[in-house]
Amino acid sequence: MSNNTQKNTPTFVKDVMWKQVDVVDGKTTVEQALADMKFKKTKVLLVEKSHDYDEYGVVLIADIASKVIAKDRALDRVNIYEIMNKPAMSVHPDMDIRYCAELLTHFNLSRCPVLDNGKVVGVISLTSIVFHGSRVV
Repeated sequence: MSNNTQKNTPTFVKDVMWKQVDVVDGKTTVEQALADMKFKKTKVLLVEKSHDYDEYGVVLIADIASKVIAKDRALDRVNIYEIMNKPAMSVHPDMDIRYCAELLTHFNLSRCPVLDNGKVVGVISLTSIVFHGSRVV
């Protein structure tokens, strides 16, 4: 295969996404969620759909900082559903990472879930895209 062919071959979201996804119930307390995030060393939690026609939510460390800690709310008295961002914007695993990077930066997002046929299959982050980006050029 020539260098030109390799250079034009896109890298897809599925190639750089995290396949370990932490999904929690919306009724989980922030205290429980933080313990889970710390244990799993993650900065994002997906919030499970509450019914078949619902959408996923997402909670980032920044949401906990701005919506709970900065407002001096008790970690054990706030549920995740109160601070989640919903619906969570998602991307498909076969999306080119260049388009994914454009989409995430356009909406000022650092990460989002990856859905395939409505099922969560991973999480993509700008960090993963940028660190992988040197291979795209």
